[in-house]
Amino acid sequence: MTRRHTLPHVTDVPQETLDDATAVLTSALAGDSDGVVGTFDAVVDRCGVAGAYEVAWCLAATMVGDGVPMGAWTLDFPGIDEAGYDARWVARFVSAYANADGDTGAALFGAALADGQLPDCLLTLAGSAVATLRHRAG
Repeated sequence: MTRRHTLPHVTDVPQETLDDATAVLTSALAGDSDGVVGTFDAVVDRCGVAGAYEVAWCLAATMVGDGVPMGAWTLDFPGIDEAGYDARWVARFVSAYANADGDTGAALFGAALADGQLPDCLLTLAGSAVATLRHRAG
């Protein structure tokens, strides 16, 4: 029997978005980058870029987890300026989520799209979410 991966840290999101985020995580956990890309492509075809943003926001929520106190959070990522575009983007996107700053999250998403970096950023986000889940599982 296989365990279905769920997104317990996200509420008030359409079930279809949660299902898409779960599909991304399932593919990423299996090491299937084509599956991750295919799911995001299907979301964009069905819901546009805004749908892909919602799925990415769900992945950030999964990384941050439950029980995070409200308030201002700062990004603590030594060497972030030397990191690749996708790693900087993920760190800042997750930080925006942790600060409940949807405007910054949307701006980051739009910038990555305009820069032609969004596919790589989304793959890195999915990989980071999986690494976080594995770390929590021990």
